[in-house]
Amino acid sequence: QVQLVESGGGLVQTGGSLRLSCAASGGTFSQYGWFRQAPGKEREFVAAISWSGSVIYYVDSVKGRFTISRDNAKNTVYLQMNSLKPEDTAVYYCVVGTNPAFYSGTYDRRRDYDYWGQGTQVTVSS
Repeated sequence: QVQLVESGGGLVQTGGSLRLSCAASGGTFSQYGWFRQAPGKEREFVAAISWSGSVIYYVDSVKGRFTISRDNAKNTVYLQMNSLKPEDTAVYYCVVGTNPAFYSGTYDRRRDYDYWGQGTQVTVSS
């Protein structure tokens, strides 16, 4: 049974940093990523990385501030979030999938991923 356990969320001031972790068990996957959902908004793609780490995608709003990485030995994906802004406030969800189209640019739809974590709250105060 696949299980995704997220950690690292919390409250931080504008300009601060947080690192989210997501430990996967019950399988290995071709791609790992993060989505987020702010109050009253649609869930949106944030970042994704291939199992090898050779392919990485970010939504434009986090480029240069967030870094996604993987530790294959631990089957864990991380999201380092720097220079946080109030608009980054959201519940962040870890996702994993096996979509072969990931490598050709299909990566930002909810249906591109097979399993979802329970979510972790990130709140950035102004």
